[in-house]
Amino acid sequence: MVGHGLVCVILTAGHAQKLSKEIEADTSNKYSHLKGIPKALLPSPRGKRILDHWWDALNTRQLFSEVFLVTNGDKYKHFERWATASDFPLVNLINDGSTMPENAIGALADFELVVRTKNLHNHHILVIAGDMLFQQDSKFDIAQVVDYYFRNPDGDLAIYYEMEPSEPTTSRGIVEVCPETNKILKFLEKPSPEETTSRNASVVFYTFRCETVARVSAYLQEFPLVSQRTFGSYMSWLINDKKVTVYGMKLPTGFQLIGQVGLKDYESWVSYFASQAEKESTEPIIRRAYARVGLMGNPSDGFHGKTISLSISNFWAEVTIRESQTLRLIPHPLSDPTEFGSIADLHAISDKEGYLGGLRLLQATCKKFYHYCATRGIALTRRNFTLSYDTNIPRQVGLAGSSAIVTATLKCLMAFYNLTNKDMPKPLQPQFILEVEKEELRINAGLQDRVVQIYEGLVYMDFTKSVMESEGHGHYQHLPATLPPLFLAYLSNPSDSGRIHSDVAARWQQGDEAVVQGMQRFAELTDTARDAIERSDWEALAELMTANFNLRRELYSDAALGPENIWMINIGRNFGAAVKFPGSGGAVLGLLNDPAKMEEMRHQYQLEGCVVVDIIPRQPSPL
Repeated sequence: MVGHGLVCVILTAGHAQKLSKEIEADTSNKYSHLKGIPKALLPSPRGKRILDHWWDALNTRQLFSEVFLVTNGDKYKHFERWATASDFPLVNLINDGSTMPENAIGALADFELVVRTKNLHNHHILVIAGDMLFQQDSKFDIAQVVDYYFRNPDGDLAIYYEMEPSEPTTSRGIVEVCPETNKILKFLEKPSPEETTSRNASVVFYTFRCETVARVSAYLQEFPLVSQRTFGSYMSWLINDKKVTVYGMKLPTGFQLIGQVGLKDYESWVSYFASQAEKESTEPIIRRAYARVGLMGNPSDGFHGKTISLSISNFWAEVTIRESQTLRLIPHPLSDPTEFGSIADLHAISDKEGYLGGLRLLQATCKKFYHYCATRGIALTRRNFTLSYDTNIPRQVGLAGSSAIVTATLKCLMAFYNLTNKDMPKPLQPQFILEVEKEELRINAGLQDRVVQIYEGLVYMDFTKSVMESEGHGHYQHLPATLPPLFLAYLSNPSDSGRIHSDVAARWQQGDEAVVQGMQRFAELTDTARDAIERSDWEALAELMTANFNLRRELYSDAALGPENIWMINIGRNFGAAVKFPGSGGAVLGLLNDPAKMEEMRHQYQLEGCVVVDIIPRQPSPL
C-alpha cells in the first residue's frame, strides 16, 4: 500500500472549552487528574487514552508512508509528551499556533497546514479526528478502509455509522447513501428529522484523492470564516454541488465526544462503551434456523415459479459465536467425526453419514460474509471468534438441514459484527445463503428453503421472472399461521440408491413444452392453495397437495423419485391422507384430519421402519 503514497493526518487541534471548564469546576476531586488534559488524551474504556486507540489502529507501516498529527499551541506540550512515549515521530507533530477558540483557524485549515508545510499535494490522504471516542476500542480494521478506498479509484471515501436511537440528527452531519453503488447522494449538516430519514452519521474520517486535496485551498479562499472551515461544510460543498464522487463506508461502531461536549457526555459514553465491550467479550451469541417443509409448489422455486413453505419448530440448527483470541471453527462430534473406535466404525459411520459435515458450511459462510462486507463498504471490527454448531435436523430427508446451518451462521455473524437488515436487506439474505452453497460448495439448490428460514412461519413466495428482474429478489408474503394438523414421515436410514438423475431442469432450460407447462401448473396450484389457506378450507388444501404430488410424479417419473419415496406416499394414501414430498425426497408431508385413522397410519409407518412426527409450525418473524 505504501506504493500508493497514502498518508494519514490526525486532527487534535480543537479547543474543548465546555469539557475543560466543567472538569475545572468539578468540586468532587473525582476529575482533578484530568485538569488541563486535551480531549484526545482523556482516558477511554480499558485504561488507554482516546488517541492511543487511534494510534494502535493507524500504526501499521504497510498502510501509511507517513502519519502526521496537528494540534494547537495551547496543548502542544501534552502531545509532545505523548509522542515521545508512544513512538510517534516528533518531526511529524505540527503546531497550528492557536491558543483559544477565538484564534482557532478551523479543522479544514489545520488539514491544509499539514498538506502545505509537508508538501503532501500529490498524496492520497486519510484524515481523522483523533479526539473521537469509538466503540470497541481500536478493533476496527483500518486495512479494510484503505482497501475499499482503492477499490473505487474514481472517488473519495467518507466513513459513516448508524446513530444510536438517543442521538439526534441535529448533532451530526448526516449522509444519504445509494444502497446499490454506496455513493453518497447528499450530505446534510445537522438536519432535523423532517429533512431526512437517514440516520447515517458522518464523522471526520475521510480518504481523499490528490485532486480533492487540491480543492481545499480554493475552498478556504472562498469561505474565510472559521465557522465555515469545518469538514462538514467542505463535504457538503463537494457532494451537494457534485464536484466529486464520494463513496460511503459503514463502520459497525459508534463515534462520540464530537464537538462541544460536557463532562456528563464524557462520563455516559465512556460508561456505555465499557459496558458494551464487556458484554461483547463475555456473552455468547446463539442463533437458530429451523427446518422447513414445502407445502405447495415444490420444486418450482428454481424455475421462476411460486411456492408455499412452512418452517417447523421440531428440528433446528443452532450456531454459537463468542469472542476469542484466535478465530476457531469447532467440528461437531457427530457430524464432523475425527476419532473412531476402529476402522469398522469409520466405515459404518461414513457409509451412513457421508463425508461432508457442517464445518465446511461454517467456513464457507465466514468467507462469503467477509467478501460481502468488503465489496459493499462495511468495515468489520477486528475481533476474532469461536464458532460452533449443533443440529437435530435429520440428514438426507429434504428438510433443508445444510441451509439451516448456513442461515444460523449468517445470523450469528451479523449479530457479532453489529450488522442489521439495513446492511444486508432481509430479502437479499436468502440470496447470500444460496450463493454460499452454490458458489462456494457447489451444492445444487434454490431460493425457497433459504427464504423461509430467514422469514420463518408460513411463507408464500413468488419467483416469477418479471418479479425477480424488477426487484432483484422474489416477492414474499406471510400467510395465516393457523393450519390443520400436519405430519411428517421419513426413513430412519434414507438412501438415494434407488433413484436416477432427473432431466427436468435441462428440459426446462431447453424450453420443453411439457415441463414449462408443468411449472406453470405448479404456480397455479400454489396461488389456489394460498386462497384455500386464507379461508381455512382444509379439504381444498388436501386436494391441492395431492394434485401437487401427482404433477411432480408425472413430470419427474417414478424412477427419478425413487421407489422408497413412492412407497411412503402410498402408505399415507392408503389411509386417505393427502401426501406429498416436503423437499427433495426421503420424507413425506401429509394432512389427515381424522384422529382415529391418524393413529392407525402412524402405527403402519412405524411398523415399516419410518419415523412419524407431528409438525409444530414455527411462528413467523416480522417482515
